[in-house]
Amino acid sequence: MSGYWETVIGLEVHVQLRTRTKAFCRCANVYGDEPNAHICPCCLGLPGALPVPNQGMIDQALRLAAALDATIHEMSIWSRKNYFYPDLPKGYQISQFDKPLSSSGRLPIRLADGSMKTIGITRMHLEEDAGKSQHGEGLDAAYSVLDFNRCGVPLAEIVSEPDLRSPEEAALYLKTLRQLVVRLGVCDGNLEEGSFRCDANVSVRPSGDRRLRTRTEIKNLNSFRYVKQALEYEVERHIAVYEQGGQIFQETLLFDSTRGQTFPMRSKEEAHDYRYFPEPDLPPLLVAPALIERARAELPELPWATHDRFVAQYGLSPYDAAVLTDDAAVAEFYEEAAGLADPKLVANWVMGDLTALWKERGVAPAHSPVSPAALAELIRLIADGTISGKIAKDVLPAVAAGEGAPREIVEKRGLLQISDEGALRAIIEEILKANPKQLEQYRSGKTNLFGFFVGQAMKQTKGKANPQVVNELLKKALDGK
Repeated sequence: MSGYWETVIGLEVHVQLRTRTKAFCRCANVYGDEPNAHICPCCLGLPGALPVPNQGMIDQALRLAAALDATIHEMSIWSRKNYFYPDLPKGYQISQFDKPLSSSGRLPIRLADGSMKTIGITRMHLEEDAGKSQHGEGLDAAYSVLDFNRCGVPLAEIVSEPDLRSPEEAALYLKTLRQLVVRLGVCDGNLEEGSFRCDANVSVRPSGDRRLRTRTEIKNLNSFRYVKQALEYEVERHIAVYEQGGQIFQETLLFDSTRGQTFPMRSKEEAHDYRYFPEPDLPPLLVAPALIERARAELPELPWATHDRFVAQYGLSPYDAAVLTDDAAVAEFYEEAAGLADPKLVANWVMGDLTALWKERGVAPAHSPVSPAALAELIRLIADGTISGKIAKDVLPAVAAGEGAPREIVEKRGLLQISDEGALRAIIEEILKANPKQLEQYRSGKTNLFGFFVGQAMKQTKGKANPQVVNELLKKALDGK
């Protein structure tokens, strides 16, 4: 029966911009400092304090709007969004309502089958963040404390069209958007710290029906997994209610990740509930056409373009290209090494042993103890037969430990691969003499013993034998040639 229903999802993503100071005052925009260390009369909304827009906030927002291929409006209006909440000392947020900074954008996402889908962006507007409430249990009663450091931190809110058709698509959209803001340098994309978070709007309707049904909103989702789980639960709940003849009510929900369920927070507000009106302390935001053009001209290569180029230029599979371009620092590392050695082998090493080494040491690619040039040198030593792939796996951590360049370590440790056919032939002859029973079994048809003889050859040479040469010589010797 569930195939009868179509899921409709739209996301509102809040992106904290990486400015040095807050949106409308000179307080520092930093995370993790002592509570209430970065507050002033302006971000607390005290009488007589006047806001001044942060130029860095506007520049970063223009950059993001340009990357989303959105229409950037030369004039937008600051508005007051009025509501009461303990961590909002002003009793309102400075935001943008009917005249946002940009509208009508798009974000391409790559689906699980490799195809592309374009998700429409309704609008992107600027606003300031609220503070943070922390709740706990005291000795006798519950208590809450308020940290206003986050008050006034600049946010870009990106509102998608209801173009997403599954929780999986919603998670892919979020991952792509996070990848974009990090690539642009406008946000660190940290979900745990709340610098990248989203609210999800969801409804269901009969397949083929174009009308939108009543939606519910799930607030403050801060992980891709929770977004997917919360939407899956809510979609199933909507369908169950409709199939039992019930009605969905528009409301705001929270997600309990422990139980995997949503629960009501409050009835859903409409725009009129916030009593929007133009911010009397700020004139309209005017953006010169030259600033808009500069934002578009200075865009870096966007993640999806980098992906397609890696496939075309380096002959990578779409999957490998997706892994390597997920993080801009990894993509940069790979590209530098791929210019010095076989691109496919570089991809294998970056995605495999090198990524494992980064995780083990807790370092970012930008601070890798193995440079792109060193990795390329190691791969060239494999390619030219100087060392085997097995030996290379031992050399990599030695390079990371600072023992020297790959070739230097190989020579110092005596790890040069044995490719001399005469020397290897003599070793193989000894192995065959020492294992007459296995030789007889092999020649009687038990050919899976070939691996046994290869293992003996590698053991005798302490892993230094050239595997390709060993295989060729063994095959001839075992077959009596």
